[in-house]
Amino acid sequence: MLKTHTKWKVKEELPLSEVKRQELDPESAYTSLFLSLCLQKGLETAEEIQQFLQPDETWIHDPFMLKDMDKAVSRIMEAIENGERITVYGDYDSDGVTSTAVLKETIEMIGGEVDFYIPNRFDDGYGPNVQAFENLISSGTALILTCDNGISGHEAIARANELGVDVIVTDHHEVPAELPAAYALIHPRHPEGNYPFGELAGVGVAFKLATALLGEMPFELLDLVAIGTIADLVSLTGENRALVLQGLAVLKDSQRIGIAALCKVAGVKQSEIDEETIGFILAPRLNAIGRLGDAAPAVELLTTFDEEEAVTLAKQINEKNSERQTIVASITAEAFNMIEKNDSNPHVYVLAKEGWHEGVLGIVASKVVGKTGKPAIVLNIDKEKGSAKGSGRSVAAYHLYHALEDVAHLTTTFGGHHMAAGLTVPIENIPTIQTELNAFLVQSGLEDQLAEEIVIDEQLKLTEITLEAIEEIQQLAPFGTDNLKPTFILEKAKAQDVRRIGSDQAHLKLKLVNDETSLDVIGFQFGSVAEEIGIDAELTLVGKLSINEWNGLRKPQLMIEDLAIEGMQVFDLRSTQISPTIWKLASADYVFFDKKNYEANVEKLAEASSAQLITDFSATEGFKMQTAHLILVDCPPDLAWLSRLLQNCRPEKITVCFFSQENAYLEGMPTRDQFTKVYKFITTHVNINVRQQLNLLADFLKIKENLLIFMISVFFEVGFVTIKDGVMNIVQNTEKRELTKTDKYQKRLRKIEAEEALIYSHFTELESWLKAQLKKEL
Repeated sequence: MLKTHTKWKVKEELPLSEVKRQELDPESAYTSLFLSLCLQKGLETAEEIQQFLQPDETWIHDPFMLKDMDKAVSRIMEAIENGERITVYGDYDSDGVTSTAVLKETIEMIGGEVDFYIPNRFDDGYGPNVQAFENLISSGTALILTCDNGISGHEAIARANELGVDVIVTDHHEVPAELPAAYALIHPRHPEGNYPFGELAGVGVAFKLATALLGEMPFELLDLVAIGTIADLVSLTGENRALVLQGLAVLKDSQRIGIAALCKVAGVKQSEIDEETIGFILAPRLNAIGRLGDAAPAVELLTTFDEEEAVTLAKQINEKNSERQTIVASITAEAFNMIEKNDSNPHVYVLAKEGWHEGVLGIVASKVVGKTGKPAIVLNIDKEKGSAKGSGRSVAAYHLYHALEDVAHLTTTFGGHHMAAGLTVPIENIPTIQTELNAFLVQSGLEDQLAEEIVIDEQLKLTEITLEAIEEIQQLAPFGTDNLKPTFILEKAKAQDVRRIGSDQAHLKLKLVNDETSLDVIGFQFGSVAEEIGIDAELTLVGKLSINEWNGLRKPQLMIEDLAIEGMQVFDLRSTQISPTIWKLASADYVFFDKKNYEANVEKLAEASSAQLITDFSATEGFKMQTAHLILVDCPPDLAWLSRLLQNCRPEKITVCFFSQENAYLEGMPTRDQFTKVYKFITTHVNINVRQQLNLLADFLKIKENLLIFMISVFFEVGFVTIKDGVMNIVQNTEKRELTKTDKYQKRLRKIEAEEALIYSHFTELESWLKAQLKKEL
């Protein structure tokens, strides 16, 4: 058995009625699978599907529908006419730097004197900063234009007003109950506005202002819009879908030399950029520089016209990303080491240590949540300040912001939402916060609901997964928030060629096969599962489809999100030697049938494992497993022993070694002629030294030594010979006895039967036999 890491929820299948089928089929060649996915998105007609696949200009709204847009445009134009210096005040993430670049370039296009300022994460914090505003104004700034921030910048904006400088806010974040006293406030969800799409990213709002200032839509800026919108994880529906689709087209052919340089150092073909390229390769690099320090070079990279400068900046940003990855890996390893040493096994992790880099703690928290399925808060301890500062990430069942509200009295500051938060706490309160956050979870009755949920769109058969099907599904891209890439489930698929891959062996690769086809499967960070998948195991997998291209060959592949194996699994480690790896298992029940083997290896077992030596049939009766993993180390002398032992346990997996010092099956049973030959020799010789000269006797009789020992033991059992001090002699005038009826003879037969069934059988036969014994009633 292999258990899932997540909860699976299959969407209710929406039937494709014959009426709808008749409406759609004449208009298209769409498959039933594709149409089913469209229905899930509320697309019920050919017209709706076509419009979704190719949104037109009607999806792009008039920028002057945004409240205060006309006021903002007038003030900026006034500033340009009067030669006033305008400063674009941005943010240090990908959305923030692309927003800044959009407004900077736009104002330059219309002749304005413009500069930009990106607040430092560590010195200025997020959003408008009083000291930063004062410094900008003292250096000559006459108009401040925020992007991707400002909606909560009351204090700094009020200070700018006192100094006679107007502030225009463009933002998309949560609107507070009280708005700042800005000259103009452009926000898609402005409480006094009626803009038809409220999910624009910061760069989307900046682009609307750019469109209003230029009097037409600046298509050449859509490359930046695509990057910022995808990176900020806003809804990829409505106007955002239209902007990103067009932006991706511009991005693939963009003449922006900074993007070309960034693609080159990242190993990306610019002509093949899609939403995954942005989300996993480009955006993390643009984010990295702001996580570790000053993000201004990211804006400079996106706006430069100097090729040499672009190359230098791209390399700098790429190096920062590598540095960020190293820091994240180090802190993540330390965090998991803390978790392993934590005996309390909390429902919510609060991990804190001095010297952790604050800029990456959100990433580390996400990794902890991803691996454990539990909410996590990761903090850097600053002993000089007496406080710890960091980030938290959560799972769907646990509302992190509400939980922090419950412990607000223990924090210095905190903010965030359902799934993520930032906070600062006094060092002495860290243990109490850990306790209280766990108590909040328990009181909410969420102990059994923490696992992350995967929503599954459709169940597929292996034969349905083709290049054509994947290409058809790809038409629904770009995928992201509210337009997720479809997730599929494949049930009871046979796995082959299971192996670990990657430089650190962290990833899983296998094939799913049936009589008609096969499918390549990749599982990033699933490498450890390879040891949990038995030969020809039947897997149930959940994942997303993609196309793997290598040397001109294109093949479908499934990217694993989770997997499971129902029922007990058998792992085959049968060999002429016992693999030393089996002694390293953290927790298992080891069963020995050979006393010498038991005594030689029992001390090698891990502390949480147990071992039992079975030396007779009665010992099988009292056998009880302590763990879920049964390891059968050596071969039992009788199949009945193992059959009864298995009836007493319910393992989730069995590892079979069935090591045997002897090879009774290969040596076989002596023939009648061999028994006669040995008996005649004994009758014609006296004082045969079987202790010292047995090998010579075996050579003389041309019988294997082990077989000769067995034959002598049978003769001894029936009283045909005596053996004293290693010397054997015949016993005269004994009664005739049937040798095949002796205990020794029958015991060897049972040994041969056991070896044949357990050591020399095909794996599928062995697996079937073991599972059959588990089902037997005592």
